[in-house]
Amino acid sequence: MGDVLRVSLIQTDIVWEDKRANLDKCAAILSHITGDCDLVVFPEMFTTGFSMRAEDLAECIDGETITEVKKWSRNYNVAIAGSFIARAGNVCFNRGFFIEPDGSEHYYDKRHLFRMGEEGRHFVSGSEKLVVNYRGWNICLLVCYDLRFPVWCRNVGNEYDLLLFVANWPQSRSYAWRNLLIARAIENAAYVCGVNRIGQDATSMVYRGDTMAIGVKGDVVAESEPFVPQVVNVELDLSKLKSFREKFPVWKDADEFVLKK
Repeated sequence: MGDVLRVSLIQTDIVWEDKRANLDKCAAILSHITGDCDLVVFPEMFTTGFSMRAEDLAECIDGETITEVKKWSRNYNVAIAGSFIARAGNVCFNRGFFIEPDGSEHYYDKRHLFRMGEEGRHFVSGSEKLVVNYRGWNICLLVCYDLRFPVWCRNVGNEYDLLLFVANWPQSRSYAWRNLLIARAIENAAYVCGVNRIGQDATSMVYRGDTMAIGVKGDVVAESEPFVPQVVNVELDLSKLKSFREKFPVWKDADEFVLKK
């Protein structure tokens, strides 16, 4: 496996609560991403928007969304990440997914549910972090509001090399989005990619995007134009990351802690 990971960050509008329209839109985007990519990342709830109609829109992991994502991953030989409204038994989750071309499936249930949007009334919080080893990289996937909680994001013992955030983060809080992404990269000595939607949803919330890739020193290595649909392509170098960690091993002085479930 090479040291370079080629990532495509998909900044797109989302048709409100219309899975088929969003899947068709994303399929069209993917058709233009050829063999120059290892990982494609879509925004949070990329097939519905940030809807609280969980009971009506939820599906199992063998439902329409993940079935389609697995087909894309296999056909284009890329891993695909994002989140969708999932059902497990009698409860619903804002569920992150990381699907590999060989069919391997990995899931993460959003830990921090957005209180101000009453997300906790409709979804159940997850309790386990996800770190996937893919093409020689350790990749952690988190969802939107998780970004505000540095303890949950903490890169204990350099367990991950790349931290992904998929989001529906509104324009009114874009300053926080940008600066928290940078902070998470610096404090965790890792690459960070934040993928956010654009457009306006049915609740009149406006999204400007600000999809970004952040380097280990907090430098912005790639970013989108605001308010426009765009694929942000970036190449991340694992050897440079490891070299930085060796020369500046701040992680060795990190405080130990235990998270309560």
